[in-house]
Amino acid sequence: MSEQKKINIKNKRATFDYEILEEWVAGVVLVGTEIKSIRAGKASMVDSYCYFDRGELWIRGVNIAEYAWGTCNNHTPRRDRKLLLTGRELAKLERAAQDKGLTIVGLRLFLNERGLAKIAIGLARGRKAYDKREYLKENDAKREMDKAMKHYR
Repeated sequence: MSEQKKINIKNKRATFDYEILEEWVAGVVLVGTEIKSIRAGKASMVDSYCYFDRGELWIRGVNIAEYAWGTCNNHTPRRDRKLLLTGRELAKLERAAQDKGLTIVGLRLFLNERGLAKIAIGLARGRKAYDKREYLKENDAKREMDKAMKHYR
């Protein structure tokens, strides 16, 4: 058996623009050509966010490119996709999302060990401009410390 290529598509903008308070892993409802495009690594999660519609959680802004070998049955690249969570998780998320200043953002899209597509979502609070500068300073300091520690080994 050939080793399966690791697919891990991140929303790098989410951790910069938002402070992630809590994370969940949700299944996602896809059509056939979408999973083939994901396995080829042709997806993007920039500006993705979640919303509730009639008690169901949906994600908007995930761009899964059309499958190259797809025919007229190919999917729409930027359609809204339903996320699958337990009833308890959905209820908790819906209550939390109604709080002022909190939103649910898509963090990363990956394939689990069984080959199923999963999306990690996070309950997030938006950062102010000065918070973003502080976040960048912290990351630079961590990077410098790691570099220094690597040098002394």
